[in-house]
Amino acid sequence: MSGATVEADGVSARLHRDWRRVAVGFAVAVGAVAVGLASGPDLRGRLGLFEPVVEWAVPAVAVAGFTLWFCRRHLDANRADGDPRVYPRLGLANGVTLGRAGLFAALAGFLAVEPSPAVAWLPAACYGTGCVLDIADGAVARRRGRTTVLGAKLDMAVDTMGFLVAPLVAVAWGRLPVWYLSLSAARYLFNSGCWLRRRRGLAVGDLPDSALRRPLAGAQMFFITLALAPLLPVAVVRPLAAAVLAPSLTVFVRDYLAVAGHLGRAAR
Repeated sequence: MSGATVEADGVSARLHRDWRRVAVGFAVAVGAVAVGLASGPDLRGRLGLFEPVVEWAVPAVAVAGFTLWFCRRHLDANRADGDPRVYPRLGLANGVTLGRAGLFAALAGFLAVEPSPAVAWLPAACYGTGCVLDIADGAVARRRGRTTVLGAKLDMAVDTMGFLVAPLVAVAWGRLPVWYLSLSAARYLFNSGCWLRRRRGLAVGDLPDSALRRPLAGAQMFFITLALAPLLPVAVVRPLAAAVLAPSLTVFVRDYLAVAGHLGRAAR
């Protein structure tokens, strides 16, 4: 970062400018989508308190705002693991991850919009594209030699956001049963359980290696995209939901028992 102006938080002014450009990009994108929805036919809101486009914008802005706050909070982690030097630019890989977050923010807006033929495919398109880009951001970072702590944090936060927002929209649109939201809750319960153990002074072990974790996450992403798309009837989607959900919940329970040390004690 030689020659770069460093601000009070230890982050270069150039990196702050990159963050502000992302914030402006989010604002422009939200405005553009809102204009597009306003000009489209057959759009109805759920709340009945605002115009449908405003109802879409409220959750979309909330998710986009959280992403910007999270990124701004961790700008000092824009560095390689173990290296104290902070990169002066966000980089392409982080840009791809933030683009995924923008798609999930747009998806969140449909929580407050009634499903209609005019917008029926948009939730699936937003989530499916975001999931495909999940492969791209890590590949770009590795190819460019720019894997960063910030990138890992953003990737995890955006993945978790997607697993929360997409099932919520699918449930709100009647495409998935409400019990499928246990998938979203499982991530937060796992993290809360680990936090409580540390708070009580109890040990929290490392997450065990698993050959199933990533394939199951990929299967969930594919299934949720399929559930959001108006392709299969709900009578087919709901039984599939149970078959897809059970293995993922089992892995969450196993992982928690492992980091809490219960599996080791049972083996002994």
